[in-house]
Amino acid sequence: MAEDNAKEQPIIIIKKVIGHAAHHGGAWKVAYADFVTAMMALFMVLWLLNSNRETQKAIGGYFMDPEGNGKLIGSNMSGSGGDALNLAAAEMEQLKEKIAQSLRESAKFQELQDKISMVVSGEGLRIELLESDVGTFFESGSPVPTEQATEILGRLAREVGQLPNKVSIEGHTDSKKFAGEYSNWELSADRANTARRIMQAHGVGLHQVAQVRGYADQSLRKKDHAEDPSNRRISIIVQHLTEAKKPADAAKKDANGAAKPEAHKKAGGTLGPPTATGPGSP
Repeated sequence: MAEDNAKEQPIIIIKKVIGHAAHHGGAWKVAYADFVTAMMALFMVLWLLNSNRETQKAIGGYFMDPEGNGKLIGSNMSGSGGDALNLAAAEMEQLKEKIAQSLRESAKFQELQDKISMVVSGEGLRIELLESDVGTFFESGSPVPTEQATEILGRLAREVGQLPNKVSIEGHTDSKKFAGEYSNWELSADRANTARRIMQAHGVGLHQVAQVRGYADQSLRKKDHAEDPSNRRISIIVQHLTEAKKPADAAKKDANGAAKPEAHKKAGGTLGPPTATGPGSP
């Protein structure tokens, strides 16, 4: 009986199937790509930290405006690492805001903000420091600057000094007359020259100053109120870069080395109002 059961019992064969490892997908590739990206970003940051300020601004400007339509971006592409910012006419609004931000950092700006005017014009960015009855920026009747003038002009100089643009500085007075030989002509020219010295002491390059002019009362801010204190002002004009380069080509020469007649004609027609030197300001 036991022998019959043994014969009828089925034989069970167990086969072990050795398969391939489970499929893990491409998750490791994503992690590796993240790691490589992070390393690249780290090296870029380290490189930027060791670059000069102009290069940092140029690269930052690109990421803010990659299409190249914006402000305060670009360089002369020389690759030297000392590239100057290439400000064109359309970029003056950006420069205006940048200077305004720098001025806001001054402790005195709150009380002076209505005495500082910035306007973008055909010349470039015109920045004006407007006087008051008490002599905000210069002592009354004198070219001696006040503490406020030195601080504000110094801040302006540090911003403008980073640019390749030329700068013109103008002095203006009201129509009040001086007793004696000293006049508004001397006063306006002396104040403009004082502003030039302060700005050059705080960052504006010697090559940047294109003109220092005294207008006296010939270009009043308020023509209907010739004795208004705001007519007494200093104007700093940051010229458009394209226009700033034009004077270099003023005197063209012919093959014999002599200046062409038309070059002489152009050179003689660009003078501004007469300027004078001496102390003074109301």
